[in-house]
Amino acid sequence: MALFEYFPNYIWNLSVAIALESGGRIGEIVDMCQPIRDAAANGSDAGTPQFMAQWVAMGDRLIGLAEEDEAAGHGYSAATKLDRAALYLLVAERMQAHGSAGRRETYARALDAFARATRLGHISRERVDIPLDSGTMPALYTRAPGPGPHPVVVYCNGLDSCKELLYWSRLPEELAKRGISTLCVDQPGSGEALRLQDLPVDPHSENWASKAVDWLERQGDVDGGRIGMTGISLGGHFAPRAVAYEPRFASGAVWGANHNWAEVQQKRLRREGENPVPHYWQHVMWAFGATDMDDFLAKSNDMTLNGVMERITVPFLVTHGEKDRQISLDYAHQSRDQLVNSPRVGFKIFTAREGGVEHVGADNMSYGRDYIADWFADTLGGRAG
Repeated sequence: MALFEYFPNYIWNLSVAIALESGGRIGEIVDMCQPIRDAAANGSDAGTPQFMAQWVAMGDRLIGLAEEDEAAGHGYSAATKLDRAALYLLVAERMQAHGSAGRRETYARALDAFARATRLGHISRERVDIPLDSGTMPALYTRAPGPGPHPVVVYCNGLDSCKELLYWSRLPEELAKRGISTLCVDQPGSGEALRLQDLPVDPHSENWASKAVDWLERQGDVDGGRIGMTGISLGGHFAPRAVAYEPRFASGAVWGANHNWAEVQQKRLRREGENPVPHYWQHVMWAFGATDMDDFLAKSNDMTLNGVMERITVPFLVTHGEKDRQISLDYAHQSRDQLVNSPRVGFKIFTAREGGVEHVGADNMSYGRDYIADWFADTLGGRAG
């Protein structure tokens, strides 16, 4: 399988892939992308305001249609449209430079549409706020059906995702089928924690992941002895680090190995590999709360799992796409090879035979989410079918 490549640059195509894999409709996506196809020819950064204008316009149209549904008493139809509106607005927002015109307002409208969709559609994703030492960690809690207590998985963002995109990856849905609840978190440096609270990335992810475990242990429907942790993209650093240093995690997995992201930055300075977002260096300095490039490189110096994977003493799964253009396949092998104290090591490279070969399965996320959901069913005591 291959990435759907409508534009002449990877970053814009990645945004389209994210939208498609998150529930966007191909006809709407074509309508948004046709007018801006030429704008992408000047590189990933130049045409991002035009990108946002088209995608926001579609979001606005869907919000208007949803309001008509709601007025007619058709809440489920309204929720479907509001969910897509939120998706398109979030994709548009993540393409913009930090501080650019309209970005904050677009994000606020996306959150509002998502919350209204949740309410009108009676969707299983409760908004919660988890106390941190400074501020809170906004999260979405999807409960497994039936009487508990249930196992649960903490699911964290990468560099530029958000809890809503985590939910739309449908991993929470697949875990719920297997009797496992999910907590999708906007950890520091991502989503609301970054945009609304200015909380920067903490490379020592056990600091905030432990707060998630504290919160889960207070929930009556959670089995505190069966809590897992996973992350997508740069979550391939955060999840292993948290499992290594937080002994209450009973299993772990990564959707994309990110074994040495500090080293990846040196490669990106040499223009090796693709970037995930436009305005890349501006974005990472914002996410890390850095004042300049030297400050960013210093703050990201601990973004490596060398000396960390050996601390993991519970079952752990490493997955990666064979043709990942952002993070080298070699990092998956490094993570696997250093899991010397895990009692059960899972290792899956997605190939052209099944799909999911691009970064975190941008070409087809179904294989990754099924594999990871089955892993947690097997290791946390859920049901695989």
